[in-house]
Amino acid sequence: MAALCRGSQRWKRIHCFHVFKRKFTGKHDYDLVVIGGGSGGLACSKEAAQLGQKVAVLDYVEPSAKGTKWGLGGTCVNVGCIPKKLMHQAALLGTAVKDAQKYGWQISGTVSHDWSTMAEAVQNYVKSLNWGHRVQLQDKKVTYLNLKGTLVDKHTIRGLSKAGKETILTAKNIVLATGGRPKYPSNVPGAVEHGITSDDIFWLKKSPGKTLVVGASYVALECAGFLTGIGLNTTVMVRSIALRGFDQQMAGLVTDYMESYGTRFEWKSVPTRVERLSSGALKVTWTNTQTGCEHSDTFDSVLWAVGRSPETKALGLDKVGVQISKETGKVIVGADESSSVPNIYAFGDIGEGRPELTPTAIKAGRLLAHRLAGRSSELMNYDNVATTVFTPLEYGCVGLSEVEAERRHGKDGIEVYHAFYKPLEFTVSQRDSSQCYIKVICEREGNQKILGLHFLGPNAGEVLQGFSLALQCGATYPQLTRTVGIHPTSAEELMKLSSSLVPAE
Repeated sequence: MAALCRGSQRWKRIHCFHVFKRKFTGKHDYDLVVIGGGSGGLACSKEAAQLGQKVAVLDYVEPSAKGTKWGLGGTCVNVGCIPKKLMHQAALLGTAVKDAQKYGWQISGTVSHDWSTMAEAVQNYVKSLNWGHRVQLQDKKVTYLNLKGTLVDKHTIRGLSKAGKETILTAKNIVLATGGRPKYPSNVPGAVEHGITSDDIFWLKKSPGKTLVVGASYVALECAGFLTGIGLNTTVMVRSIALRGFDQQMAGLVTDYMESYGTRFEWKSVPTRVERLSSGALKVTWTNTQTGCEHSDTFDSVLWAVGRSPETKALGLDKVGVQISKETGKVIVGADESSSVPNIYAFGDIGEGRPELTPTAIKAGRLLAHRLAGRSSELMNYDNVATTVFTPLEYGCVGLSEVEAERRHGKDGIEVYHAFYKPLEFTVSQRDSSQCYIKVICEREGNQKILGLHFLGPNAGEVLQGFSLALQCGATYPQLTRTVGIHPTSAEELMKLSSSLVPAE
């Protein structure tokens, strides 16, 4: 009898929920249509469906200039975080093999790396994630449509299939989460014809061989790092500075380590043309901006990592009055991710002023879903978001750079605690630790609230995650020093920092 009552109550809940959903949907096909099947768009759509909304996701991948294409999941899953971290791991294992002999492992014969084996394993894993995302959408009753979406009006979306078939959908609310794609330089002859981008590198069947990476963003340095780590001759061409937007003292240590690791750098240089020789090699010509001298060399591959463009041009935003930034092409959004059109929202990489990070897009998407369903008014907090650059020596940071802290608080208003350190695992193998460095930036007065924390060393992402929580809670330097470290770890070095100002760069 009790089971029957429970069943009756459950039926009532389902019945009421069903009626609520039908009323909520009203005159539109869907309560919510999300254009973009990346991490943020998927998170938003699944959360909205769990909250009782009728939801559809439109996702369509335009092949790269080289014809590379992939499945559901967006940049992070297919051509970003996931394959990048796995190939970074492949490089770390190569270094570990060298270290292992110092620890007594007997390794006979020549140790070499096979690109095709690694690439196949990584690509198979990514494909499994593509399938997993489709299953999750189905389980959560989200309609998945492999269509390229364009806005017709503020409630209507035109979806176009690969075959050219048109589908019209209407929605009470529309979310734009289309992300971005890598840029090619427009002023370098041969750049598009002969170059690749991060949209291609992870899906190559054969080794890229001797590679020139043009750019010094985190994407450029991460790719150059794992290419060097698996034994490929790799050069990075830098126009101005490395890791723009990050703490520049830390960026200098990152590139110093990479140079000692085997990556070659061409500083203050800009490419002028790329030509394919009869041998099949690519001849790249560049100019040193300091000396004005022209140089050239041959490579097997040229990887362009010179920035990303938001995928907003094909959305038809001008037709419905969605305002975009003239400088960046991104959607101008409010604190609640709303665009200039009340029922159209945008977040993730296409939101103006938003960090281009997967976890922020996921969190913002879920919070938006709750607000649209009337379940919460909580806004996304974009302050003190931690991130890690997966270079050979990893760089993790949260909060302000030293220069930004000075700009906000004045040079005399901050104190910098810092130290070089040697990870225990580097000792027996006698690895170079001269760039392993920690810096904590604090307010000088009062309780010395921590403004920024920077860590360069092994497992930086794992170390920084916990400290990012501390910064969200308003951690102070005295609280840090009162914390007992875990011994022996690199993370415990953060509890032992000395006080000394470090010149900002």
